[in-house]
Amino acid sequence: MLIRTTAALALLTLASTVSLAQTTKPSDPQIAHIAYTADVIDIEAANLAISKSRNSEVIAFARDMVRDHEAVNKQALALVKKLNVTPEENDTSKSLSKAAADQRKALSALDGAAFDKAYIQNEVAFHKQVNGALKTLLIPSATNSELKSLLETGLKMFEGHQQHAEQVAAKLK
Repeated sequence: MLIRTTAALALLTLASTVSLAQTTKPSDPQIAHIAYTADVIDIEAANLAISKSRNSEVIAFARDMVRDHEAVNKQALALVKKLNVTPEENDTSKSLSKAAADQRKALSALDGAAFDKAYIQNEVAFHKQVNGALKTLLIPSATNSELKSLLETGLKMFEGHQQHAEQVAAKLK
């Protein structure tokens, strides 16, 4: 029951965050901050999974998340430096950070199979929400072609993450 509650909390929190973001069209500096924040959130969740899980598939998935999201953030930081743009914190990035902190706290209280299931369910929900936001808001709102291209590349990778998380979740049932 706690797993379902935790997953539901993640979905509701992220859904409200995305709908909040859709009330206004974000600027490129805001988009950069939202994307960077989402990557950091997933890296932190993955590091928690690496430290808590004893399931080799969950750990392998988490390591992939760290590797891929760190690589995207490295590209994003290089791009904002090249463009001389300062990422701008905004209500969406703040909401994402708050929701992630709450989710990490809930996940930290779990152990064993309960942790693994909740972590992977959260990853499925998180990637669905982020991918949806990329498709419907962030990519269409980006005005800089290089930023838009980076977001599109990230979306392809993150869609793969969602599929991978769904595969791992199916094995954990």
